[in-house]
Amino acid sequence: MTILLAAHPQFLLHDTGPGHPERPARLTAVLDGIDTAGLRDAIVRFEPDPAPWDLIEKVHPGRYLLALEEFTSMGGGHLDADTVVCEDSFAALLRAAGAGLEAVARLEAGEGDVAFCAVRPPGHHATPRQAMGFCLVNNVAVTAMALADRGERVLIVDYDAHHGNGTQDVFFRDPRVLYVSFHEYPLYPGTGALEETGWGEGAGTTINFPFPRGTTGDVYRLAIDEVLRPVVEQFEPTWLIISAGFDAHRRDPLTGLELTAGDYADLTRELQALVAKGRCIVYLEGGYDLDALATCTGAALSALVEGGYRPEEASSGGPGRTVVDAVARLRAAHR
Repeated sequence: MTILLAAHPQFLLHDTGPGHPERPARLTAVLDGIDTAGLRDAIVRFEPDPAPWDLIEKVHPGRYLLALEEFTSMGGGHLDADTVVCEDSFAALLRAAGAGLEAVARLEAGEGDVAFCAVRPPGHHATPRQAMGFCLVNNVAVTAMALADRGERVLIVDYDAHHGNGTQDVFFRDPRVLYVSFHEYPLYPGTGALEETGWGEGAGTTINFPFPRGTTGDVYRLAIDEVLRPVVEQFEPTWLIISAGFDAHRRDPLTGLELTAGDYADLTRELQALVAKGRCIVYLEGGYDLDALATCTGAALSALVEGGYRPEEASSGGPGRTVVDAVARLRAAHR
């Protein structure tokens, strides 16, 4: 089994300033975690090209992109209280958006079995017209839209602790993309309630698991077994994109969930099995404790290639089962 690793020095140049949690050291931690997991021989690294402008425009209007480009060219600064850019940020976001597109082409060419996009800035909070939550362009949405436009059925699973409001917004009315989010609730950005299930032709193709603080990995696994698998059997996705936020780890400073590296290994392996070999892309989102980020990345990628790196056992015993039951009841109404 081979992992295609999308990485580029440009991602380190996206400077968010002193003390910002979404910092360049996160990528260093990710790459260290891969090495610690003993995955170097399983990795085929590539440096992604910038995404074509027209494909980004399928998600974000051109005037939004032009405004970002102009702001960064003038030196950048704060777009909001949390989201910061510098002069190099626009070049970084173009490559971050391009990583998934290139991963698709390389997987289809048989160069690897699964792809991991170690990118900055992250993307799942970016709505079509607004940067927020450290995110500028919705990387996952750009790749998913390109796949859907050529006739693929795309499953996006977002296990970042924060709800991917931007990704949900892009595909809320789109029946070609099934968006599933496991997240802490209430928590930034305040979206992702149980009742947010899609609209119009996309009704039923958004599934939110708004878990309470303290939720453990056994509840996530229950959600996959009792809710997600039956939905996937009906939806029949041809591609899976994972928004891999490792901030649901119990040591993360911004969240209150209780996952471990062992949970991330189990979840990522189970999700990968939902689609055919060579049709899974994992995109880095959050994760702000550097040690936890390293161990979770290593464990998750090791599980994808059937490796044995498991620095922590899976967790259990936390709340959240009532949420799974509630989602199951809501899904029954869509059958």
